[in-house]
Amino acid sequence: MTLMAERPVIDGTEPHSDFEELLDVLDELHVPDGYKAEIIRGSIVVSPWSRAYYFRVMDLVCDRLRPHAPQEHRIGSSPFLYVFPGDERAYGPDIYVAHQRTFESLSNHLDGEALVFVAELTSSSTRGDDLTDKVRVYGKAGVPVYLVLDMQEEQATVFWTPSDKGYDSHCTVPFGEELPIPAPFDCTLDTTGFEPPTPPAT
Repeated sequence: MTLMAERPVIDGTEPHSDFEELLDVLDELHVPDGYKAEIIRGSIVVSPWSRAYYFRVMDLVCDRLRPHAPQEHRIGSSPFLYVFPGDERAYGPDIYVAHQRTFESLSNHLDGEALVFVAELTSSSTRGDDLTDKVRVYGKAGVPVYLVLDMQEEQATVFWTPSDKGYDSHCTVPFGEELPIPAPFDCTLDTTGFEPPTPPAT
């Protein structure tokens, strides 16, 4: 196994041709503490967990969107793997919303097309995929709303109107402003408090 700082890849140079085989490898993989694994563009990609304050941001998003979630849907941030076989991808989103029946399963591979909302908080190792590959795959799968919290640029972008090429609509605001979240939520998300903590004085 090879771990690289910006884009760690397992057995890293040539993509696997068999997606099911990759899923089997992922199931058997011992991921080091502090890392998570996804399948992106035919490779198993291992990236470090987020910084500690990301927990605060994820908690705020869940608390603020939960009252607007569709009936019988659940919002969460526990580590689940959502699979998109048609694109040979398996993502572990930071935040997700799906119907409660999605979780009535003995499998650890959940249906990506069951998602009605997904959010990713970018890091230096995941930002490129969050803003490109995942936009296309989530949109093509018909996920109605995709939220990217760009933690490096301190701005939030919501994508909606899914299409075969990704999303046809998007809106970006700096952290601290309200962001419209379209159907099936039809609300605004206050992004106050998404900023990093102030470094201690030296």
